[in-house]
Amino acid sequence: LPQEHRSLLLKMREGEAELARLRSVEGDKLAEQDRSAQLEKEVAMLREKIHHLDDMLKSQQRKVRQMIEQLQNSKTVIQAKDSVIQELKERVAYLEAENLEMHDRIEHLIEKQVSRGGHSSRARSKSEYVSSKRLTGPKPLPLIRVVET
Repeated sequence: LPQEHRSLLLKMREGEAELARLRSVEGDKLAEQDRSAQLEKEVAMLREKIHHLDDMLKSQQRKVRQMIEQLQNSKTVIQAKDSVIQELKERVAYLEAENLEMHDRIEHLIEKQVSRGGHSSRARSKSEYVSSKRLTGPKPLPLIRVVET
């Protein structure tokens, strides 16, 4: 009987030790499962953040492309307007030169009429015509020729 009692005690202790070991192993498995679940949540959260950042990056790239396109369009419009302005400046310079030439011709004709006595009812002095000449507007620009290269 005492030997059977010892044998049963031994078996009971062995069983408790095995149970403790199994509980420890189970505890480790649960801890690993918890850690695994936590890591899976972190990975899912990081994937979501990466996806969000990718979307933001694509949006910014789209905006930058649109801004570049707008700048290029604006540059084209400005170049066209600059070209029109240059043509108008050239026309103005040409017309001012032509205007001066016509004033000089008129002045010359008036001087001829005054020197001959003229056909008008009264002789006009040169100063009357000169005073009406070239007092309108700013000093004319010289005629500029543009040569394309």
